[in-house]
Amino acid sequence: MLSKKPVRAASFGKLKSTVSVLINFAEVNREVRAMANENLDMDKRPTPDPAENNAFFPSRYSLSQYTSPKSNLSGADYPNPYREGKWKVLMIGADERYLLMKNGTMFSTGNHPLEMLLPMYHMTKAGFDCDVATVSGNPVKLELWAFPKEDMEVQGVYQKYLPQLKSPRKLSDVIKNDLGANSKYIAVFIPGGHGAIVGIPHSEEVKQVLKWAMANDKFVITLCHGPACLLSAAIGESKDNYIYKGYKVCVFPDALDLKNPDIGYMPGPMPWLVAEELRKLGAEVVNDDMTGRTHQDRKLISGDSPLASNNIGKAAAQALLKEVGQAS
Repeated sequence: MLSKKPVRAASFGKLKSTVSVLINFAEVNREVRAMANENLDMDKRPTPDPAENNAFFPSRYSLSQYTSPKSNLSGADYPNPYREGKWKVLMIGADERYLLMKNGTMFSTGNHPLEMLLPMYHMTKAGFDCDVATVSGNPVKLELWAFPKEDMEVQGVYQKYLPQLKSPRKLSDVIKNDLGANSKYIAVFIPGGHGAIVGIPHSEEVKQVLKWAMANDKFVITLCHGPACLLSAAIGESKDNYIYKGYKVCVFPDALDLKNPDIGYMPGPMPWLVAEELRKLGAEVVNDDMTGRTHQDRKLISGDSPLASNNIGKAAAQALLKEVGQAS
C-alpha cells in the first residue's frame, strides 16, 4: 500500500535544484559538442595561402591525418654499396607550385618531401648519388608542410641536395648533353606529390627521357602521383604505340583523390585522375588502396603513396645494386 506520508517542501526544493543542475549540464554539453563540431569544421577548411589568389594549403585536420614529425625511414644499411662513382640517378622534380582545381581554386603543392627524400636517402646510401633537374630549370617545389621536422636523417639528405633543389639543371640541357648510349645515368627518379601532375605529364622533354630510358634499358622509379609522368610518353603517339601499354604500375588511388576535398586536404576536385588516365592508355594499375605497396615491372619501379616512400627507396637501391653486380 502506498505511503500517504507528506513530502516536505525542502525535498521538493532539493529535487528541483538537482533537475535544474542536470538541465544546465545537458545544455553545456550541447554547447561543448556544438563548439567541438564547429572547431572540427574549421580544422577541415583548407588553409589560405596568401602568396596567390584563391590558393590554399591543406587543412589542419588533414595534416593531422596525413603527416608525422618522423618518417618510417628504415633498412638503409647497405654493407656492399656501389663505390666506383660512374653511375648516378637523374631526379626530375616538380617546378610548379600551384595546381588549378576544377572549382577554380589553387592547391599549393609540389613534391612530397618523403616521396622525394626517402628514396634519395636509400639510393645515396647504396652509392648512387642523384642529379636534380626540372623541366624549366627553376627550383624544385616541395610541400614543406609535410616535412618530418624531427627526422634528422631526412633533414640530412635534404640539406645535402638543397643546393641542387634550389638550382637544378634544365631538363633539355640534360637531354642534349648527358643522355645517350654512354650516359652516366642508371635510373630516372620522378617523385610524387600533387605537383608532379603539373607540367610533367605534358612535357615533351620528359617523354624524351622516358623513351631514352626504355631504349637503353634504364630504370624508371616513381611513386604516388609521380606515375603521372608516364602519361608524357603518349604525347603525339597512338594508343597502340604507348611504350607502357601492358605495364603494371602502383599509383595513388583515384578514390582517395576524390575524397580528399572532404577533409580539406585539397580545396576542390582534381582536374583529372592519374590512375584513370593511365588505364585509358593501357597501363594496368595494380592497387586501389594506400598501403605502402610497391611493384616492379621490368625496369619500372612504382609505389602507391607516401607510405611507400621507404619501401620504394629500398626496392630501388637493391635493384640498382643488383644491376651493377653488388646486390647485398
